Amino acid sequence: MYVDGFVVPVPKGKKQAYIKMARKAAKVWREHGALEVRECIANDVKPGKWTSFPQAVKLKKGEVVWFSYIVYRNRRQRDQVMAKVMKDKRLADMMDPKKMPFDGKRMIFGGFEVQVAA
Repeated sequence: MYVDGFVVPVPKGKKQAYIKMARKAAKVWREHGALEVRECIANDVKPGKWTSFPQAVKLKKGEVVWFSYIVYRNRRQRDQVMAKVMKDKRLADMMDPKKMPFDGKRMIFGGFEVQVAA
């Protein structure tokens, strides 16, 4: 299995706009082959002494951390799905940083090969 993970700060006042965007994106990812898409809002993440989710995204007052992930069969399938998703015209408006309900410059993302699944 392979997972794309994301951590993003979302203004509390834009929660519904983020959820709307996330639902639309999840539908597109699933249609192109992603096995699972999850969007999770933080309710127990505190600033740490050296590092934490809030510190990683430079969380500002009035924002909340979201953790999201997309599951694929493997890296090859992920790359195939991602190529299709990036060409999907339904997401074009979401790619404009001015229209995003969050500060994309503070988003953290990456791909991970699953080592343990229970």
